[in-house]
Amino acid sequence: MKKIISSLLISACAFFANAQDMTWHPVDNLPLLGKAIDDNAAAARYQRLPDSLKNKVKRPDLFYLGQHSAGMALRFASDSPFISVKWHSLFKSLMNHQTPTGTRGLDLYSLQPDGTWTFMNSARPDINNNNTAARIISNMDPVMREYLLYLPLYDGIDSIYIGTATGSAFKLPEVNLPEVRKPIVMYGTSILQGGCANRPGMAHTNILERRLNREVINLGFSGNGQLDLEIADVIAAIPDPGLIVLDCVPNVNVEQIDTLLTPFFEIIRNAHPDVPVLFIEDPYFPHCRFDHHAHNQVYTLNAVWKKHYDQLAAKHKNLHYLTADSMIGLDNEATVDGIHFTDLGFIRYADLLEPILRRLTLPVE
Repeated sequence: MKKIISSLLISACAFFANAQDMTWHPVDNLPLLGKAIDDNAAAARYQRLPDSLKNKVKRPDLFYLGQHSAGMALRFASDSPFISVKWHSLFKSLMNHQTPTGTRGLDLYSLQPDGTWTFMNSARPDINNNNTAARIISNMDPVMREYLLYLPLYDGIDSIYIGTATGSAFKLPEVNLPEVRKPIVMYGTSILQGGCANRPGMAHTNILERRLNREVINLGFSGNGQLDLEIADVIAAIPDPGLIVLDCVPNVNVEQIDTLLTPFFEIIRNAHPDVPVLFIEDPYFPHCRFDHHAHNQVYTLNAVWKKHYDQLAAKHKNLHYLTADSMIGLDNEATVDGIHFTDLGFIRYADLLEPILRRLTLPVE
């Protein structure tokens, strides 16, 4: 018993010593990637939809999901030998098919000399509380590094602080990567929001952001990628995008495609007449091999989606189309529940999209 008490005392002393040697930094002045519209509201900095839409969208779930920070990331630089983080989760989200690190955690990456990003570690959330403090990485050489910190995929945050060794540098990044000019804007469903990546950095939008070194704005809304015209207005308000991706077929029905796709697209096209737009079909999910109704449903949705794409492409230039063929492989091993992607599914989807996005995205001049 004495040994146990002694051990606890030593651990407590070490904790308080570390706390005394650490400085917590507010991050409101750091560059924030992935925000569609800057509404200049400090309290809403880490939500994807502005408060002005709260009473305009027809379904409350859409605005709720817009408060999630999917695809958002902070950029900073430091020579601290360790990096800590503390944050407050808005909703304390938990799901039965995604890890808490994926729903509510944070991911830290560092920039390498060749311009690529390398995963360092995750900050795992306290699943019993809204507040979490975590040490992400320790015992590093005290050299200046450029960091990319991804925020939660399926929860929101309203405060976050980064902890570094007292006396270490903590500053704005010196390297402007990922490139924020001409961002890629992606609109879609729960999969696009990041369901069900094990950690934020493994959502395909975030994988593509690192591979392309181009900001990706994630407008995926779980179950709510239903061609709401208010979201088209959000996309229209994004200044100078480099590519717009419409990947919402899993959330819509035939009537919604028939009635909403054209006005949704025209709002975007009127604002961005020369920006390429990529239309993506609904994947044939693993159970479609066995469930005939599910297969026929996907087939029908894709056929209607393609019909309307052809009609729009006959009138507008720079429209592009991706079919559902072999999107996530043929071995049925890329989902957690037959629909939502595992990390393997997200890597395969990113592998499919990367060359297409490289070819279509407008260059930064």
